[in-house]
Amino acid sequence: MIKCIHTGDLHLGSQFRNASFDGVYAKQRRLEIWETFERIVDRAIENNTDFLFITGDLYEEKYFTIGDIKRVRDKLEEAKNTNIIITTGNHDPLGENSLYRKIDWSKNVHIFGSKAVDFIEFEELDTVIWGYSWDKKEEKKDILSEIAIEKEEKINILLIHGDLLNKDSVYLPMDKEVLESKCFDYVALGHIHKPQFITDKICYCGSPEPLDFGEIGIHGIIEGTIEKENVTMSLFPLSKRSFIIKEINISETMTYNEILDKIRKCDNFPMRNKNLYRIVLKGIRDRDIDFNLEDLVEVLSSEFYYLELVDKTIPDYDLERLEIENKNNIIGLFIEEMRKKDLNDEINKEALYIGLETLLKEKVMK
Repeated sequence: MIKCIHTGDLHLGSQFRNASFDGVYAKQRRLEIWETFERIVDRAIENNTDFLFITGDLYEEKYFTIGDIKRVRDKLEEAKNTNIIITTGNHDPLGENSLYRKIDWSKNVHIFGSKAVDFIEFEELDTVIWGYSWDKKEEKKDILSEIAIEKEEKINILLIHGDLLNKDSVYLPMDKEVLESKCFDYVALGHIHKPQFITDKICYCGSPEPLDFGEIGIHGIIEGTIEKENVTMSLFPLSKRSFIIKEINISETMTYNEILDKIRKCDNFPMRNKNLYRIVLKGIRDRDIDFNLEDLVEVLSSEFYYLELVDKTIPDYDLERLEIENKNNIIGLFIEEMRKKDLNDEINKEALYIGLETLLKEKVMK
């Protein structure tokens, strides 16, 4: 039995250029990802972990420096009793000028090459580790056909950065059935940022720190033990922060302060003070309220670590005035028809206001 930690997709050095948050938060997140990387290594040391698997995209090639890669090396060297196995991905490819090639690594670090699938045997642990590294930004090579396990009595583990979810991907697409047919005791995957077990033996570790609002949910590392015919690997939450998206429904009877209070109540203060929130406001609002999102965020800034507001509300309408002004056109007829329904029902009322919003926009465009 071997003890393992499976991680990847840290994207150390990321500049978050496409993120919705600004430079101050980007800088802090960049530092926090470094801290999380160091915590992962520390956990491997503290738990006497046999293997630490890093399945690609450890860093962002475009922004990483020789000083950064030396910092990675020095931290990994601290885990002297842990075998650290690295495969590269599309963001940190093992090309001729790769930073991985610029420095000497300690004996406990093993980086797979990019010419073909290869393996390393650890006789004292009765384990064979297989892997393959990228050397370019896109890869469609059929690497699974190269694999044939010879020592089936040993624990065989495969490390790959690739796409098992999209057969048309340019990011090393793989077929699940073919992969299963290779009979690995565990397959450590990288590339997809959402942690997920494809089967009980095939797993995407996900990114230990979520990078944007497209990566909601729990993030961390996959850890546990592996032996022949028995895998007990599971997700261990480790991220410092989470990205959280919530919808809040408001009504036309709510005041400005009541709207603020409802946003506050989306979560408790310790959670709001730690995580990054995107609140989507829906429903019908009083048309006379000054609904400036920047002002709302500013008022709530001391109560959230980070807050984004998205306005999907519809202003309420003066139905009497609109019906009189549009008595002989489609808008007036629409209001007349909708009045036949129960407008105390929230669904009917929202349907009325959505319809009016569309019709009034068309009227303006004409």
